[in-house]
Amino acid sequence: MKRVIDMVLSVIAIVLLGPLMLAIAVFIRACDPGPALFRQERAGKGGKPFFLLKFRTMKTDADPFGKSPESGDDPRLIKGGKFLREYSLDELPQLFNVLKGQMSLVGPRPLYLSQVAQMNETHRKRLLVRPGITGMSQVMHRNDLMSQESLDLEAEYAQQGGLWTDGKILCKTIGSVLSRQDVYER
Repeated sequence: MKRVIDMVLSVIAIVLLGPLMLAIAVFIRACDPGPALFRQERAGKGGKPFFLLKFRTMKTDADPFGKSPESGDDPRLIKGGKFLREYSLDELPQLFNVLKGQMSLVGPRPLYLSQVAQMNETHRKRLLVRPGITGMSQVMHRNDLMSQESLDLEAEYAQQGGLWTDGKILCKTIGSVLSRQDVYER
C-alpha cells in the first residue's frame, strides 16, 4: 500500500511542481555553468546503491564529497543556493527517485555507502525499508543525520513505522521546512 501511495503522490507532485522544477533548473544553469542536477551515490533499501537526485546548489568547482555548507554564506554556494537549501527545493528531484522505486516519500534519509559501512547492526536496520525524502531525523534534527539520536530514530522507524506515522511525518516536514530551522550542518 505504501508503494502505491508513494507512486500516486509523487506523480501528482511532479505534475504540480513541474513548472517550478523547470524554473529552478533554468535558474541554476543561468547562475553557474554545469548541470542543474546533482547525482550522488547513496545506500538504498538493503544497502543497494542508487543515485540520489538533487538540484545543484554548489558551484561546479566545489568538492562534491567535501563538507556540506555550514551556513548560507558559504562561498561554494551558487547564487540562490541558500534559498534552495533553506526551503528544501533542492530535494524536489528526489520525487523521480520515489517514482523509480529507489526511495519513498517517508523513510530514513539515504546516507553515503561509507556511512552505512560504519554503522552498528541496530542502525543498519534502517536498510530494511526504502530511504525517504523526509523522515524522523528531518523533523527532529533536520541536518544532523549521523547523530546517535537520529540513527536510533530511523532504526526504530524502519521496524515500527506505518502509514499513520508517515502522515504525521509529512505534516511535520512542512512545518520544519517553512521554519527553515537546522538547515546547515553544525
